[in-house]
Amino acid sequence: MKINVVTIFPEVMEIILSMGMLAIAEKKKLATYRCLSPREFTSDLHRTVDDEPYGGGPGMVMMAPPIVEAVESLQIESGSPVVLLNPDGERFDQKMARGFAAQNEITFICGRYKGVDERVRTLVATQVVSIGDYVLSGGELAAGVCIEATVRLLDDVLGNRDSKDTDSFESVRDGLLDCACYTRPAEYRGLRAPDVLLSGHHKAIEDWRKKSSVDKTKKFRPDLINKTQETTD
Repeated sequence: MKINVVTIFPEVMEIILSMGMLAIAEKKKLATYRCLSPREFTSDLHRTVDDEPYGGGPGMVMMAPPIVEAVESLQIESGSPVVLLNPDGERFDQKMARGFAAQNEITFICGRYKGVDERVRTLVATQVVSIGDYVLSGGELAAGVCIEATVRLLDDVLGNRDSKDTDSFESVRDGLLDCACYTRPAEYRGLRAPDVLLSGHHKAIEDWRKKSSVDKTKKFRPDLINKTQETTD
């Protein structure tokens, strides 16, 4: 899978992409990364990528030409997603991550400052995505979230291929949260791991995990219970 990131801070993305599973994916040649700065597509002495908004008001707006020309220079595979990270976008979730993981190539555009000239959306973005109802100073961390959630779904990235299938929001959990987890020591500060998990009884353990998944979802994300009921009705 080929992943491109258009950002004025490529060094930030390069750090993110060099750690953990993202680095493993690249080492295994399951994913390749390219970070490209819009500043490379400016012609003035200061390599300017932002300007005051038309109509006045506070903040600066990222200019369309450097971003559009940066994206076009990538010669992206036809039909590949070009994702603009923006607060007004579609909410990123596990379903979207699975869709991204099925692509051969995907490009992320990281905004900065007050926003991005709307013509970027019109000319090159195929999708606008938000990771939540809050504002960041730029799209780099949001891009990192999307990339991590996507790349870990690629075959052979994780040490245990079954691990991702039992994560929260996946089909094995019926779209619910994962169950509660415990590991050594069996008892810590008066709190003991459930005896069933130490029993070696696989059917009993699986039943406990299913119930724990439902109970945990009801407590922390009851909205997911409602979604599951809607899809099964």
